[in-house]
Amino acid sequence: MNDRSPAPSTPQIDAQRLWQSLMDLARIGATPKGGVRRIALTDEDRAGRDLVARWFRDAGMDVRVDEVGNVFARRAGTDPAARAVATGSHIDTQPSGGKFDGNFGVLAGLEVVRTLNDHGIRTRAPIEVAFWTNEEGTRFTPVMMGSGAFAGVFDAERIRAERDLAGLTVGAELERIGYRGAQRCGEVPGGMFAAYFEAHIEQGPVLEARGLPIGVVRGALGQQWYDVTVTGMDAHAGPTPMELRRDAMLGCARMVEAVNRIALAEAPDGRGTVGFVQVLPNSRNVVPGEVRFSVDLRHPAQAGLDRMDAAMRGEFAALAAALGLQLAIEPVVKFDPCAFDGDCVDAVRRAAESLGLACMDIVSGAGHDAVYVARVAPTGMIFVPCKDGISHNEIEDALPEHIAAGANVLLRAMLEMAR
Repeated sequence: MNDRSPAPSTPQIDAQRLWQSLMDLARIGATPKGGVRRIALTDEDRAGRDLVARWFRDAGMDVRVDEVGNVFARRAGTDPAARAVATGSHIDTQPSGGKFDGNFGVLAGLEVVRTLNDHGIRTRAPIEVAFWTNEEGTRFTPVMMGSGAFAGVFDAERIRAERDLAGLTVGAELERIGYRGAQRCGEVPGGMFAAYFEAHIEQGPVLEARGLPIGVVRGALGQQWYDVTVTGMDAHAGPTPMELRRDAMLGCARMVEAVNRIALAEAPDGRGTVGFVQVLPNSRNVVPGEVRFSVDLRHPAQAGLDRMDAAMRGEFAALAAALGLQLAIEPVVKFDPCAFDGDCVDAVRRAAESLGLACMDIVSGAGHDAVYVARVAPTGMIFVPCKDGISHNEIEDALPEHIAAGANVLLRAMLEMAR
């Protein structure tokens, strides 16, 4: 047995306790359709934070908060020089969010600690559980705000100055809810994490479609977002002949089709989406003179993103010229492709196999806090199926046995690293 192997007697988590914790947290911000609305730094977020922090303390963990509201709870190890093995996710939600997105990862980490306590297991390295501020980016931008500040991607002072639509700043709201801490972003007692794991629902349909309980996440797709403006000429829908129109909506429609075609050319992992469209003047009897729309391109390799970017720009320019339209493309967001640490990925795979759980390697199509943490610490992720692949929705759901399986894989992977 190598030094990192968990003992053969490694216990399993208390599946019922984990499920009940998820349901108890889901009561804070509960919606009529069975979902959760717990937007970052609102009163509901404060109540959720207070509950989870209390659970941390009840489990004997020391809790600390950093300057952008990230919360960390530590269970001491036997070696004072060892760096912590960490896990976590987020507890803020979308406006019409579900019970599991983010919350599962945090409470699975708590359940790992509770299980170690129940069985009197001491680890050489400390165990940490974190929840990160404003992962969803619903009220404040950018998304994955807290983990990005922790990893040095965003300046903490700039983050605290960000405002919501009502003009309220992150800093003021952190103060109001009592979660502006003293710890500097990125500081970890004893040094940066030796490893970080994040358990999460897949938020897609692949695992469920294949009947597999565990996804071993190798990394996350890179993302490039754009704002596109197509300008033609407003014209009366009746008197203006078809061949004389400069129809910005026609240009947009053909560009949307081009985005789909470009992504399909990068199968199986290319993604292309137009999710926002604004038509001006938006009148049923006026040929649209201007259309603004978004483009979201994703790929696991930067070379693939570069190909998609070049293809998009080339096709959009040709379509605009053919229709007599003006075109402006503005890049607005870029997330580099992320490859997780090989040792952490292997630890997740070994944990699943040791439990007799069927698994597959998978790439995350969504951004997660783990993507930013991976810039400063060895990182891996665990996916479990969600019903119909639906997330960011009040009907988001998962099976208790899949939730338990993911938490047991997390327990074994963390023990392998922490021992």
